[in-house]
Amino acid sequence: MDVQRDGDVEWLSLSRPDNFNALNLALTQELYDYFGSLPDRQDVRVVVMRGLGRHFCAGYDLEDVDQLTVSLDQGLRLQRQLSAVVLRMRRCPQPIVGLLQGAACGGGFALALGCDVRFAAPNARMNVAMAKIGLTGCDMGISYFLPRAVGPAIAAELMYTGRFVNAERALRIGLVNDVVPEDKLAETAKELVQEMLAMSPVGLRLTKDGLAMAQETSNLATVMALEDRGQAMCFEAFMKEGVAAFREKRAPNYGASR
Repeated sequence: MDVQRDGDVEWLSLSRPDNFNALNLALTQELYDYFGSLPDRQDVRVVVMRGLGRHFCAGYDLEDVDQLTVSLDQGLRLQRQLSAVVLRMRRCPQPIVGLLQGAACGGGFALALGCDVRFAAPNARMNVAMAKIGLTGCDMGISYFLPRAVGPAIAAELMYTGRFVNAERALRIGLVNDVVPEDKLAETAKELVQEMLAMSPVGLRLTKDGLAMAQETSNLATVMALEDRGQAMCFEAFMKEGVAAFREKRAPNYGASR
């Protein structure tokens, strides 16, 4: 895994291109540690996640599959760590922008679904690959995220079969935000990230928090209480400058406040 810093943004690259960026024990541990560190990091406001080489992530490295089959206890421990990576992606306060090219399969598909926003190259192909190797299609949060993204009927189709979805269909069913040429993925992400960074630091973090909470509860009053809390926390710290910048047609300067 490689992480590069660009101001308030970190670019996280899966860096096993010769193995199609497949997940193994070492990469899983790196991702687990990285996303676990983000809640305490005020210096990082957005993360862009991508894969080096021809593919985003082809899933779990089958060369490491013996590690999962040694015993039930070990298999469950490793499975829970894989799942915890996606859980930490969702719990961290930084929005995550995923850039997908080539294969985003199995565990790689789960990582993509864990991103808040997804841009795909025309050659991107996604599937619930675990359904094709004797496992269930419910893995690493896929059964949670996929029906919320595309609806239960399409989720069932993909999870029951492991059928591939190409970039064109992924855009049509709402699985990705846009399809752009592969050499424009980074540029597209940068444009969106700059708009995200125009929000106040606390406002952006609480928006991700509130959006996640709203998807996990069906109670309108609970959602509104969370929204009210977030807005009240931003009133004194950021609203005066935000309104002034809007009126003066300039970019806001929220200072070092987080």
